[in-house]
Amino acid sequence: MSQPQHPVESPENVAPASPEEALAAAAVAEVDALAALTNEVAELKAQNADLAEQFLRAKAEAQNTQRRAEDEMAKARKFAVEGFADSLLPVLDSLEAGLSIQEASVQQIREGAEATLKQLQSALGRNKVVAIAPAAGEKFDPAQHQAISMVPAEQPANTVVAVLQKGYLIAERVLRPALVTVAAPK
Repeated sequence: MSQPQHPVESPENVAPASPEEALAAAAVAEVDALAALTNEVAELKAQNADLAEQFLRAKAEAQNTQRRAEDEMAKARKFAVEGFADSLLPVLDSLEAGLSIQEASVQQIREGAEATLKQLQSALGRNKVVAIAPAAGEKFDPAQHQAISMVPAEQPANTVVAVLQKGYLIAERVLRPALVTVAAPK
């Protein structure tokens, strides 16, 4: 015949036999809770240290990126005119060559000046410098023209009568407005 089995008693199911045992069980539970909280604090400290390190690395990377960008901007400003100056060097060479000829005729000087002017116009064109030279009768544009005077003329009012000095655009921005006289209202 088999004997009846007794349920296995676990520490949670066992009622403490005495108040001392109850205090001991409570102390064990508190120690276990304290150990769990200590482990959690240690994990949070490790996670905090990891996040702090990630933050410092990201901050350093941002500072390095900003410094590189500032360096590149400084170099761009410093050497912005390098291409423009390079395109003007042949003009300088032509002027120096023309001036080195001691016994040049008026015709030679004129031909040299015309060739040099073409070189200069070509260099300006390559660098997006465009002349503003409105034709007579063209409407006055205060964004590109500067009126020196208004004169009576046989053309509509507020139109260009004559260009006294060409203006120039650089990449569609006014570098110098054209100096013009404008037809006065009748």
